[in-house]
Amino acid sequence: MNRLTRTVAAALLASALTLVSACSSDSDASDAKGGDGKSLEKVTYLTSFGNFGRDSYAWVAKEKGFFKEAGFDVEIKPGQGTGAVIQTIVGGQADFGPIDLTGGLLQLGNGQAKDFVAVAAIQQRTMAAIVTVEGKNIASPKDLEGKKLADAPASVVRNLFPTYARLAGVDVNKVTWVNGEAQTLMGTLASGSVDGIGQFVVGQPTVEAVTKKKAVLLPYSNVMQDLYGNVLITSSKIAKEKPEMVKRFSAALIKGLEYSLANPQEAAELLKKNVDATNPAAAAAELQLMAGYVRSNNSGTKIGTLDSGRVAKSIAILQGAGSLKQNLTPDQIIDFNLVPQS
Repeated sequence: MNRLTRTVAAALLASALTLVSACSSDSDASDAKGGDGKSLEKVTYLTSFGNFGRDSYAWVAKEKGFFKEAGFDVEIKPGQGTGAVIQTIVGGQADFGPIDLTGGLLQLGNGQAKDFVAVAAIQQRTMAAIVTVEGKNIASPKDLEGKKLADAPASVVRNLFPTYARLAGVDVNKVTWVNGEAQTLMGTLASGSVDGIGQFVVGQPTVEAVTKKKAVLLPYSNVMQDLYGNVLITSSKIAKEKPEMVKRFSAALIKGLEYSLANPQEAAELLKKNVDATNPAAAAAELQLMAGYVRSNNSGTKIGTLDSGRVAKSIAILQGAGSLKQNLTPDQIIDFNLVPQS
């Protein structure tokens, strides 16, 4: 009888362990699958420039499950500006990332990069700017002459500066640039070793938080009003071979962007969860400032769309300023078959 009891107990224990194991396996399998039950596709995404509030929408798309629902397991890495993001994606070390469209046009039109395409807009207007602080005697573009500025070599702000300078009446040869990195630029400005930095206008709250001084901005959009801001890019190879995958990823990312603009404080906290150095208040303020650029001043333009006519105007501005070595057309840099439809 005791032997029978032990046998039954052992059988029940084995069954229980099998059930637990099966449940665990089912849970693990579920974690590795998207909303349609298929295995998640691994994707590497680069931010535009470091890990600031303006890029938090990618973390939101991941944390809220938008990427997973679309079938993706996304690794997010900090980017180092337009040129570096293009090189990394074209080189196959990343799949997607945002760049400033004007910076992309400069790279493509001057033979510095190729084999990439834009597939969605992030901002309808450029946010590129020179940022300084009170006490530097900089109130207008002309005041930049004789000053020292810092930025990453591949940053669109730095690469677009000669065009901005020509249009704003600044002698570009009287402005000194030194190299900096995304995460340390604001500290460089705070230390007083430079007079200004390349930055996006939405960086104002973070600049003020770091420097403890009031920021002074010189937005490029004041002299170049038709330029788009950031756009999502991928390699020409991925766009050609996996068009439906590109559309799914774009839609999930834009969903994260829309959620972030509607919930800036939550988005900032999700960024803080993943990037410990985040200042949540500054990150949320960046998103609030960015909203007008993403929605194009509430003009009714659908988020993510790109207009061929506006891109052609951007090209004309750069050509008129002598900033492009070769002629370009909008469809050389944008795959309009993959861009969200208005």
